Amino acid sequence: MSVGGDDADAEADSGALDGFRRLFALERDVFVLSIAMFAFSLGFQMTNRYLPEYMVALGASGFVVGLFGTFGNVISAIYPYPGGAVSDRIGSRYALTLFGLLSTLGFLVWLVAPGVGPIAVGGLIVEPWVWVFVGLVLAQAWKSFGLGATFAVVKQATDPSRLAAGFASTETFRRTAFLVGPVLAAVLIGLRTEFTVSFQFVLAVTVAFGVLGTLVQHVLYDASGDSFGDSFAGLDRVRRDLREMPAPLRPLLVGDTLVRFANGMVYVFFVLVVTQFFQVGLDATVALGGFAYDVDLSPQAFFGYLLGVEMLVALLIMVPASRLAERIGLKPVVAVGFAVYALFPVVLIYAPALAGSALPLSAVMIAVFAFSGLRFAGLPSHKALIVGPAEQGAGGRVTGTYYLLRNTVVIPSAAVGGYLWDFVSPEVAFTVAAVVGLVGTGYFLAFGKEFEAYA
Repeated sequence: MSVGGDDADAEADSGALDGFRRLFALERDVFVLSIAMFAFSLGFQMTNRYLPEYMVALGASGFVVGLFGTFGNVISAIYPYPGGAVSDRIGSRYALTLFGLLSTLGFLVWLVAPGVGPIAVGGLIVEPWVWVFVGLVLAQAWKSFGLGATFAVVKQATDPSRLAAGFASTETFRRTAFLVGPVLAAVLIGLRTEFTVSFQFVLAVTVAFGVLGTLVQHVLYDASGDSFGDSFAGLDRVRRDLREMPAPLRPLLVGDTLVRFANGMVYVFFVLVVTQFFQVGLDATVALGGFAYDVDLSPQAFFGYLLGVEMLVALLIMVPASRLAERIGLKPVVAVGFAVYALFPVVLIYAPALAGSALPLSAVMIAVFAFSGLRFAGLPSHKALIVGPAEQGAGGRVTGTYYLLRNTVVIPSAAVGGYLWDFVSPEVAFTVAAVVGLVGTGYFLAFGKEFEAYA
């Protein structure tokens, strides 16, 4: 594996692609990882944001959707630590290949769920939406099990003072998929009026991308430079890693946990706000090249384009923000991202009422999701703050420990949000989420530490 700043590699690099790689701090394995990220993220973003709508179409209630979000939080809490430990022990290549295969199988379970139908088991009826839970156990593998491996690859291949730029490069590939995925899903969903049928088209494409991503990372990744840590030693190892977490991570962890708890309360309901709460689609005439085109998008399809707007803003802001972090430090850039995370729930739920009739509801939603894209400005710097203080060979475990703690606390967030959504009101759920997020942002601003390489 090449190391950032190697003169021989720098002389060997030539051509437009290598120039692009140097520009975004893309060493060989980071580049391969970025391609795999693109494939899996495309699959995730074509599906995950629509899964609450899919579940409702299969008969689930709003509270069940909240429980699904909490179930996802449980997986997100449990998976990263053993995933990081496995990555440190067997190497990133084989770990990511295994996780890729599991995720692809999960996408396949989602695809066949409607065809299974209700099943009677001991007097209980297993509804089709239950299989969405089962599929998530598998589908989340690459994203959560592989979290430590992806952080470790970037840390191994990138100079400490360039960590934010290194993560910006992988995030640029990943968030490009976040842009393309929902838009492609919106196109496929528009092919049929019945959502469950059109969403199965989306899932079939997702399975194909899962296979592609797994093959690319297994064949192209150069495992010769993988650093290997200790084998996993059970709960004693977990406890030791928790005690030995680098001190600069602790204030970041507290603030981040509060912000993510707030986001977790409402995240699964964003699609329902657009498709059911406001029921906003797009019906307009577009003039282009002397011709007029009628655009008629259902709320489900329009949501996909809104996610595209969000990701377009994210792509435009991430790399400049990581460059800015090299000048002013990681902490202020991370804080901006936290603040947008915190404010977005109230902006989403109240902006249409505040705008009144001054703007079409569709235009208001476009502006709201453009604002949401700004939260990704701090993501590369946030990742650099997490893995930067870790020792070489322990990046996977440090990352896994961090996410184990954060995601464990966040576990009940979606159930809390689901309860408020179903039994109080969506407005209350989103307002409480914003308050919690602002508390987390304030804590990080007051006590957060800067990574020394950027100080």
